[in-house]
Amino acid sequence: MVMLVRVAAVVVTAFFASAPAFASEGLWQPDHLPLAAVNKAYGFAPDADWISRTQRSSVRLTGGCSGAFVSPDGLVLTTPRCIEACVQKVSTAATNYAANGYYARTGKDELICPGLGMDRLDAIEDISVRIRQALAGKAAGDLRAVKKDVEKECASKGAPGTRCEVVGFHGGATHSLYRYHHFDDVRLVFSPEGSVATFGGDPNNFEFPRYAFDVALLRAYDNGKPVASADFFPLSTQDAKAGELTIAISNPAGGSRAKTLAQLQTDKDRDIAHALMRFGELRGVLTRYIAESEEHRRIAQADLFAIERLYKSFRGKFEALQDADMLARKRADEQSLQDFVAGDPARKARYGAAWDEIERAQATYREIELPFQFKEGRGGFFSKYLGFAKALVRGAAEHDAIKRGEPVPELQSETQQLFSTAPVYPDYEKVKFTFTLAQVRDGLGLYYPFVQKAIGNESPKALANRLVEGTRLGDIAVRKALQQGGTAAIESSDDTFIKLARLIEPDAKEARKQMDDYEAWVGRNGRLIEQARFEKYGDAAYPNPTATQRFSFGTVAGWHDGTRQVAPFADVADLFARANAEAPFMLPPSWVAAKGALDPKQHLNFVTSNDVIGSDKGAALIDRDRQLVGIVYSGNVASLGGDFWFDERSNRTVSVPSGAVLEVLRKVYKADRVVGELETARRH
Repeated sequence: MVMLVRVAAVVVTAFFASAPAFASEGLWQPDHLPLAAVNKAYGFAPDADWISRTQRSSVRLTGGCSGAFVSPDGLVLTTPRCIEACVQKVSTAATNYAANGYYARTGKDELICPGLGMDRLDAIEDISVRIRQALAGKAAGDLRAVKKDVEKECASKGAPGTRCEVVGFHGGATHSLYRYHHFDDVRLVFSPEGSVATFGGDPNNFEFPRYAFDVALLRAYDNGKPVASADFFPLSTQDAKAGELTIAISNPAGGSRAKTLAQLQTDKDRDIAHALMRFGELRGVLTRYIAESEEHRRIAQADLFAIERLYKSFRGKFEALQDADMLARKRADEQSLQDFVAGDPARKARYGAAWDEIERAQATYREIELPFQFKEGRGGFFSKYLGFAKALVRGAAEHDAIKRGEPVPELQSETQQLFSTAPVYPDYEKVKFTFTLAQVRDGLGLYYPFVQKAIGNESPKALANRLVEGTRLGDIAVRKALQQGGTAAIESSDDTFIKLARLIEPDAKEARKQMDDYEAWVGRNGRLIEQARFEKYGDAAYPNPTATQRFSFGTVAGWHDGTRQVAPFADVADLFARANAEAPFMLPPSWVAAKGALDPKQHLNFVTSNDVIGSDKGAALIDRDRQLVGIVYSGNVASLGGDFWFDERSNRTVSVPSGAVLEVLRKVYKADRVVGELETARRH
């Protein structure tokens, strides 16, 4: 395995140069860990073997979540939020595993999760020099082709299941080749009842103390047999104590820590403000729908949870951007980097205009953001039927490009949903589509040309009913026939949603191009700023998240929320004291029956100061001995500002401790087979 481990001689945080010499902030690449600083801060000096085994013990799930091997037989610990789609797909009206939970009492009972895969990171190689040499004398646009060639060569040399990914860091100043082993046979072993996995629901989401048992188990298979996972994290039988070092292994994506102040202002005024309005109203619509019947609850509960989380997340981000102290630190950091650039003529010529260019681009964004959201983005038409139709229409339109061998990544992504076996519920689609049609009409205005074209003079409810009643796209066989029929089948189709997708596609395409042009321009200048930062700080600065594996270092620690000191632990006894007979604080019968058997002093949740953007779901939390001490599933309210910056005073990651995993599996779910496997793994 190739993995170069560099030691940063001087450590500063990537986005706040005025921060202490070392803090919990930092999302560090496995091959660029701040080893000297970690040793100084925690008395911990992991060697290359520790790092590589830790790297291979963690996995990245399809969709961006994380997980951890916890046995030599491919058993993976993650959270129910990461497998919601799997649980929904294997459930039926008669077997609602999302509500009632699932446990495979034998290996034969482990259920295949359709569409769910996982990647184990086997090796990292710094190929920065190779990329620079390959691009010498070529246009900047050739980078994609160069990366594709490197990835293809890497995969061809690997064993079956090898996947390779070239990843750029620091705005393209460096590049690494990530080699993964992909497992596409992933099976459900355990998922708890929804009421305890999301105990406290939206009122308690991102709050602490919290008492959710947000734990799920999967198993990776290869050639029909459980994977032999040589590297894994044995579960610690002792919960981590206050002040103890914890290391989180996650795969964070996105984040806005590299954004300028001008971009953050636009985020607050436009994206976040508009999202709060849309998701707030949609939450009310879904809440009413769910209250109508248990069947409606089964159908829409996952969507409601997702919307509630999004709403609270955007609200937390909005509140974070009111923090004057953190904004002042951001401003000082930005000014420091600009002064560094201005101090050298060559740097000024290369990087100096980037901040002004991004600020000027914000005026364009403010003009195109709302139309884009309604024509193409997350604010637009909320319907599975239209999702199918758009994928089919775009697939037909781009058929010739595929025949010419041209890459069409957008098409490849969108067509994945076409053959999903998940059921579609017409009545529910009518409710969702009525809401979003009204949103489009009200957001853009009754006489806006796109509104007149897509909706006309019909009421949203009448149009939604007519479209849903006139489609057959809920039938997977119909979708397959339309795709196989190509352009001719699409153009001759009288399906109502196909006709709508064809009608609005030119507007959506124009909106995409406008947004792509904006993002390309801002992206180029943003990469220049990241390169300038790398030139100033080098490896002492961690790069922006790239959906690749990162390590973060923290401790078990509470915080002061402005009115009280919050302790780092929430116990089983506190759970039963908080529970009542009403959702979302109602416990399932299995927990009520097991109350007397459970240790009331067992910690059920705890918080640490690890820096995990978005509290990367399913991230492994380990100790210095590579024992798993927790599985990350959430964060506190302050952590929602982690997209923009890390505030060690109050940003906390919430996890379920290993002791609770073993205690609950054994005493509540009588999961003796899995508990035995976990205990045997400790002796492996």
